Amino acid sequence: MSPIEYLRRANEVAKRARANGNTPFGAILVGPDGIVLLEQGNAEGELHDATAHAELTLASRASREFSKEFLKECTLYTTCEPCPMCSGGIYWTNIGHVTYGITEARLLKLTGDDEKNPTFAMGADKVFAAGQKEIEVLGPYPEVEAEIVEVHQGFWKRA
Repeated sequence: MSPIEYLRRANEVAKRARANGNTPFGAILVGPDGIVLLEQGNAEGELHDATAHAELTLASRASREFSKEFLKECTLYTTCEPCPMCSGGIYWTNIGHVTYGITEARLLKLTGDDEKNPTFAMGADKVFAAGQKEIEVLGPYPEVEAEIVEVHQGFWKRA
């Protein structure tokens, strides 16, 4: 599968998260052989946990299921650029590659000042650059922007 196809699959996870009453974000973990290993949507509402972002929850699950050596070869595909908290979790888990659909800045245009998502103005690449590990970051992908944005339409209270 191509990065676009994996991002579309992550977006399907985001749709399910929204349908379950959670914020509309989705992530998948893909192994070095191209097999999808894990899927995770945001789960704050279900878990009553403000830190249950898709990427952080997926990273936590991955760290319990796979070795750091294996995760270094894996790619986390996510609908939106990971926030600093999620980027930290990805870093500590040792996932070696991150591919995202839309930027944190684009997300801010969707969410405005909605208290459910006080978006940071800091890209994942800045978080990873402050660390000691090399993590490849690819994105955004304009080819999937409209599809990802559509999942967010009508969800956020705009300023």
